[in-house]
Amino acid sequence: MRLDRFVCKSTDLVRSDAIALINNGAVVVNGEVIVNEAIQVHENNCIMLEGEILTPRPSRYIMVHKPLDTICSNVDEGYPSLFRLIKVEREFDLHIAGRLDTDTTGLVLVTDDGRWSYNIITPKKRCEKVYRVGLRDPITVDIATRFQQGVQLQGEVSLTRPAKLEVVSSKEVLLTITEGKFHQVKRMFAAVGNRVVALHRQKIGQINLDIELGEWRHLTTDEIMYFK
Repeated sequence: MRLDRFVCKSTDLVRSDAIALINNGAVVVNGEVIVNEAIQVHENNCIMLEGEILTPRPSRYIMVHKPLDTICSNVDEGYPSLFRLIKVEREFDLHIAGRLDTDTTGLVLVTDDGRWSYNIITPKKRCEKVYRVGLRDPITVDIATRFQQGVQLQGEVSLTRPAKLEVVSSKEVLLTITEGKFHQVKRMFAAVGNRVVALHRQKIGQINLDIELGEWRHLTTDEIMYFK
């Protein structure tokens, strides 16, 4: 993780104060004074602040059932922040592993472990995300094959990665994707002449949404280890 994040995770400092101390030469990493707050460090490094060895707090892993008209941001931006729902200390240290649009509901994972969240959001890991999609028009029989083969999104050079489509009803489907392009689900259906009118994420990897709208909980050990 970044050095400034490590300092914040090991103290009660906010980021601006941690950066100031680092820039002023107060932090030593493995015996060397470091003044660059963006340098990557590891928990196994010996990191000292003003002569005291720093030990980071345990990472936190949280599931949130996102309601409509909330924003996946640490601060309010036109809509209330999703973090208003989470009652934990130092919520500003947390970040979201895969954002949802304001008009999308469902499963959001929140953590302060950057390596863990990277395994969720990077396309290289091919982490499956399952969405329940409401459509304007009835689904046609050829869409599952087209999504499996990949579709061309407006403004993109390459096709989407193979996606799985399961029909629930004529205007409702389950879509499983392994990447997270901007507005991808909406753009995929637009590419085949349909329109998304409701969108809900119900699963990430092996983690299923199992709490009520607006609620949150800490993940279990098994759920955490799935992305380690």
